[in-house]
This record gives sequence, C-alpha cells and structure tokens, in this order.
Amino acid sequence: MAITGSCHCGKVRYTLDVDTDEAMACNCSICRRKGYLLTFATPDKFAFTGAAEDLTVYTFGSHNIRHQFCKTCGCAPFGEGTGPDGQAMVAVNLRCADVDLDALKVTRFDGASL
Repeated sequence: MAITGSCHCGKVRYTLDVDTDEAMACNCSICRRKGYLLTFATPDKFAFTGAAEDLTVYTFGSHNIRHQFCKTCGCAPFGEGTGPDGQAMVAVNLRCADVDLDALKVTRFDGASL
C-alpha cells in the first residue's frame, strides 16, 4: 500500500510505494532539531509529485543527503542521497506522511556519534 505525504502548504507532495510500520529517530544535529521520523526507500519506490521550483536543498557534513525543503512553508518532507551501502536512497520524513505516527515502531539511531 502506498504512503502519501506533503509539506504543510501542499506544494511539495510525494507517494512512497512501501508499506512500513517502522521509523528511525536519529539524534544527529539536523534530525534532532527537525524532529524527523524517517523511513528509507530506493528511488524507484518514491515519486515526487510537486514542482521542482517549489523545493530548496540543504546539505551539510559529508553532503551525502540532499535535504529537500518547501520554499513556501519550510517543511522538509524528504531527502535524497547515498545510503551507507553506497546505493541511491530516499529518506522520507514520516511526520509529513499520511500515517498513524503512534502505530510506528520507532528505532533510535545514534547519529550524533558518527
């Protein structure tokens, strides 16, 4: 079953073709500040349905992830980059998805120690 999501104003929308009941909460500098709950997928499972001109990108550190933000409302629904295995991946912020957050099994990841 596909997961849909968007930024707050609705200009940045996506569909994720995965069924998940799990999320990762990372304590790295950006995830901690933004409160991300993430799930990961390969790019073929992700479809961005907004307009590219509504996005802005932020990278930091190793620049492995391109954090995508809505230029209008500032929400960060997803990021694109390279996973630890060297393969292309999409990191989806489930706080911007149409899912029951309370039903997710959340795994903690110590990204601050990397």
